[in-house]
Amino acid sequence: MAENGEFSFARTGSMGRNGLAKIQTQASEKVCHDDSATPVKAQTIDELHSLQKKKSAPTTPLGAQGGAFSTVVSEEERQKQQLQSISASLASLMRETGPKVVKGDPAKKTETQKATHVVHHDHYTPIFGVSDSALKFTHVLYNLSPAELYEQAIKYEKGSFITSTGALATLSGAKTGRSPRDKRVVKDETTEEELWWGKGSPNIEMDEHTFLVNRERAVDYLNSLEKVFVNDQFLNWDPEHRMKVRIVSARAYHSLFMHNMCIRPTPEELENFGTPDFTIYNAGQFPCNRYTHYMTSSTSIDLNLARREMVILGTQYAGEMKKGLFSVMHYFMPKRQILSLHSGCNMGKDGDVALFFGLSGTGKTTLSTDHNRYLIGDDEHCWSGNGVSNIEGGCYAKCIDLSKEKEPDIFNAIKFGTVIENVVFDEHTREVDYAEKSVTENTRAAYPIEYIPNAKIPCVAPHPKNVILLACDAFGVLPPVSKLSLAQTMYHFISGYTALVAGTEDGVKEPQATFSACFGAAFIMMHPTKYAAMLAEKMQKHGATGWLVNTGWSGGRYGSGNRIKLAFTRKIIDAIHSGTLLKSNYTKTEVFGLEIPTEIEGVPSEILDPINTWQDKKAYKDTLLNLGGLFKENFEGFMNYKIGKGNSLTEEILAAGPNF
Repeated sequence: MAENGEFSFARTGSMGRNGLAKIQTQASEKVCHDDSATPVKAQTIDELHSLQKKKSAPTTPLGAQGGAFSTVVSEEERQKQQLQSISASLASLMRETGPKVVKGDPAKKTETQKATHVVHHDHYTPIFGVSDSALKFTHVLYNLSPAELYEQAIKYEKGSFITSTGALATLSGAKTGRSPRDKRVVKDETTEEELWWGKGSPNIEMDEHTFLVNRERAVDYLNSLEKVFVNDQFLNWDPEHRMKVRIVSARAYHSLFMHNMCIRPTPEELENFGTPDFTIYNAGQFPCNRYTHYMTSSTSIDLNLARREMVILGTQYAGEMKKGLFSVMHYFMPKRQILSLHSGCNMGKDGDVALFFGLSGTGKTTLSTDHNRYLIGDDEHCWSGNGVSNIEGGCYAKCIDLSKEKEPDIFNAIKFGTVIENVVFDEHTREVDYAEKSVTENTRAAYPIEYIPNAKIPCVAPHPKNVILLACDAFGVLPPVSKLSLAQTMYHFISGYTALVAGTEDGVKEPQATFSACFGAAFIMMHPTKYAAMLAEKMQKHGATGWLVNTGWSGGRYGSGNRIKLAFTRKIIDAIHSGTLLKSNYTKTEVFGLEIPTEIEGVPSEILDPINTWQDKKAYKDTLLNLGGLFKENFEGFMNYKIGKGNSLTEEILAAGPNF
């Protein structure tokens, strides 16, 4: 050893097999850590790589549910059944056969076949008839993990990058938002009677034949690819009412998005997944034929509720899958007497549950995310006889102007496993600039719900105690909070009101009133009054109270008044949660007939009645009457739909609206 304590090296006379002198270390009492090990048992680089990956199955934070999946089959038989099920999903209607499918990445055929015990066609024969499409193998990348999907995206999908926090940044192509005018629903004998059609409805009709033409186009495109991604997952955390969904897509980005947004099965649940209840064919990279009947562009999103299928052509925006499935739940759940809701939901430590409804800009995300309460979900829920359950397994948050200070939970959730769409990042550091709108203002992040620290897993809760309807009233005439009767709750739920300020380059414009039935008109399938009647029935049965909370302006409209302070709104929400607001004294407003409290701890009493905050009382009354007229005008579209015996319920809802 050298004098400084370091090891010295000396060449000896012994020779190595290459003719070079061997290098030896001199002995010492100070022995370095010995990291020698038995040589790996691999003869090729592929074999070495195969040792790097431990065989496993997808997991979820929720453990297995018990013995419901106790059927025992061999691994080889289970794999065969799975592949046959996927082949059936990819069957062409014209040929009535599915392709031969093999699991795994075609770039690693040998390794994949060894791992899954599935070999070429001489060992596996589909149960379907032979056709030209059956001569070609379609490699299925089935329920891949986020890490595997990262690899697929980065290797094969241009525009996919890992950001500085570990999230996968990707591009959704030309479409950076939903295409509601290109969404179609098959109108048949059943849906003609059950669905909401006509003025104001989001449901644009198409016939069965046109759907099958588009389905054929999508399936043929998917079958033409070397590989497709298949996700088998669940919707609805309530195991009694969940739906099994299969998503077949061409992009790793779409597969990872749905891995995050749907509920991830346990290995036991996945083994016996069986036939899905609903299937999506996402061929968004391929356009529809614009000369096909009903097509108005090269984009088409088609729902066939009888076949329980959805086809996507001409758009790669992942939100079409999320909201398409939400529409599906808006159809199938009410048929089971389960109310589907476009709402946030949280639960207090004592088990009190609140639902939050609100359009964009009303503060729904901010107010439903409360560090003192458990998050059940941020967007989509079901209210059944068992209570409230989240439909999804993840969150789809807006990223524009995101900061750690404003939204710490969302900011910290953008890490490995998260998909961020259409964001701009530094070329060298890969740090995301959330204020940048170069691609689109609708930048988004999709992440598993367990990335939120106070999320409750499983995402289920008891029956709600409070139903909170949020409105950002830029006219400045609605009270900061009002207690609603059941009829008023139905009226304002059907109306789905908010008023925002139109964007302008020249200065302040008039507030723009926005109405979206059930606070999610783009996704509901049946008439809004059906959902409202179900909401009222459940609120009455379980003793829930309805509230209208204005997060907008006070003391004048936008430009002259001031926005109600978030701190005051939080105090109002806290008083609702605690139950103290129910015990307050109330007075009634003009026109809308809203009950408003006279005092709330931590909130100036003078702002509780909006007339007190306006200097020009006449201007207040004129603006109030104007808003009431907008409500009445909007509600005319719902008056011809009669519910209740002798139309009594319809009349009661109408009477709960503005009266002047």
